[in-house]
Amino acid sequence: MFSVLPRLAGSALRETQLLFARTEPRMSLQLRFAASATLRLLEDCLATSITVSCTLHVKSPEVSYEGTPMRFNYVWLRDHCRSASSYNSATHQRNLDTGSIELTLRPESSALEDGQLVLAWPGGHVSKFSLSWLAENSYEGRKTVMEQQRVLWNANIYQNASISAAKWDKFMSCDSELKKFLQNYLWYGIAFVDDVPATVEATEEIARRVSLIRETIYGRMWSFTSDFSRGDSAYSQLALDRHTDTSYFQEPCGIQVFHCLRHEGTGGKTLLVDGFYAAEKVRQHSPENFKLLCHIPIRHEYIEKTENHQNHMMGIGPVLNVYPWNNELYMIRYNNYDRSVMNTIPHDTVQRWYVAHRELTTELRRPENELWVKLTPGKVIFIDNWRVLHGRESFTGLRQLCGCYLTRDDVLSAARYFGLQA
Repeated sequence: MFSVLPRLAGSALRETQLLFARTEPRMSLQLRFAASATLRLLEDCLATSITVSCTLHVKSPEVSYEGTPMRFNYVWLRDHCRSASSYNSATHQRNLDTGSIELTLRPESSALEDGQLVLAWPGGHVSKFSLSWLAENSYEGRKTVMEQQRVLWNANIYQNASISAAKWDKFMSCDSELKKFLQNYLWYGIAFVDDVPATVEATEEIARRVSLIRETIYGRMWSFTSDFSRGDSAYSQLALDRHTDTSYFQEPCGIQVFHCLRHEGTGGKTLLVDGFYAAEKVRQHSPENFKLLCHIPIRHEYIEKTENHQNHMMGIGPVLNVYPWNNELYMIRYNNYDRSVMNTIPHDTVQRWYVAHRELTTELRRPENELWVKLTPGKVIFIDNWRVLHGRESFTGLRQLCGCYLTRDDVLSAARYFGLQA
């Protein structure tokens, strides 16, 4: 799914994106472009104003966007040439040696022919670019587009969406069911599969249907009870506040899979909170606090010294991560249990960071943002660990969980195979 949104200032853009995702959460977008342009060859770049007309094949009329001034560096244009000698369209790899391009290169001529920009370079090489491709891939065009369309939610929004869980038999045999599951996962950051046999083996099978399993210090597939067998509070009966996992990895695990195989007791409900929903509230109310949480690196640490496990993991990164070209959130790293000594912040910034962190914490802890789910044998949940925080209430009795971490890249690859925006 591809989204084109008009460039708006500040929170207005984010509100438009959020509204767009909420009002049509199940639509499939197909865009067809028509474009015209004006060109100017400058000393160091080609300046163009491209007017793109695109038809959205949903309940929406044709939308036209006025020409936005765009600049294309000459070396960039030569480097991105799609001719057979420069680019292998079968492997989608570059043939051209970028290091061989003269950094002072300029085209000898330019022209517009049938919706294409045609550039003639010294030495006789000719490059052709469709205007729609240039509009889509220019920096000016890219910074107005969300990389991942999402539905930000609190408990009420999610429950009112009435999202159905996938069913084990159909999920394992039908690609359309897998595609629907992946779309729900991309939009909401969580997705469920019901009627799964309550075994570690079946849980592994369903996880492998979605992605490759990421082996970590906890193993490949893990199964545990509240026996304190590891140096982590998760291996207890205590309540756990909302958090993301493996914040102490340089690259936190992308997807968390949980399956409650057995529970003979009370309590133990799972807490889910959309971290992006909370973070966007901070951005709207306190842009400077949001910015601070995006730029200050924080250290997280996991130290385990038991008879069977000796681990000392450390990861460093800001609480919030955004793409620099459009300020879109792509990861939250929030774990108050594992946050280490804060010695990466200058003295004159420490207090401001605590203020910003407190505002985010307040949003994350609002009762209306908490989605509580009772995991029972047969119900498997997949959680986007870069977005959705999880926790649990305390419990009594024997409670056995199994699960694993999945590689994020392969989940997104599977989604793209089905034509989904990921």
